[in-house]
Amino acid sequence: MAGTTSAASPRKDAVRNRRLLLDTAAEMFAERGVEVSIGEIAQRAGVGKGTVFRHFPSKDDLLAAIMLGILGELSEAGNALLEAEDAGPALRRFMTTCVETFVGDRAFCETVGRPSLQHAEVREAIHRLCGVAEALTARARAQGAVRPGITGIDVVLLVSGVQHTAEPLLAAEPQAWRRYLELAIDGITADTGRELPHPPPDGLPLA
Repeated sequence: MAGTTSAASPRKDAVRNRRLLLDTAAEMFAERGVEVSIGEIAQRAGVGKGTVFRHFPSKDDLLAAIMLGILGELSEAGNALLEAEDAGPALRRFMTTCVETFVGDRAFCETVGRPSLQHAEVREAIHRLCGVAEALTARARAQGAVRPGITGIDVVLLVSGVQHTAEPLLAAEPQAWRRYLELAIDGITADTGRELPHPPPDGLPLA
């Protein structure tokens, strides 16, 4: 019995340390962006740098793990909204949740284009999120809540664009993103009777 306890304890410590590192790194990356060093993360977490590298061989592996958590939460939020009776407000809530997440986490959008984006699990999580966005958008299209031809990829690109548009204003005006989100929502819901001048993209550029 004693042997079982001693064997289990290191595993529990490893799980606890991994969770501590993820939480600490996510907080620091969200506050300051991806330039935070592994040494700073280790210091705030109260562990050695070697402990960080045992769990995450590189900073990009650490960023990938954090991205997986955020993408998973957004997909879960979107899936829950698929149960809503009114698809228009459900899509609006999904878009709001996405932008609110992006503007509150500097590292998330800074990660785009980094090697962590090439992790197979991260790419799969992005595809899952796009699938959820398409399901929400398809329901909204069927109910006439968005313009014909609007796709889930359009929605994902728009919420990312809202964050980038508002980013220079956020330090002085943290809620400025809501203005640009509303403009984006108006753009997909107001049916002008005109066709959009370019077909929707087939997917996100993840190369």
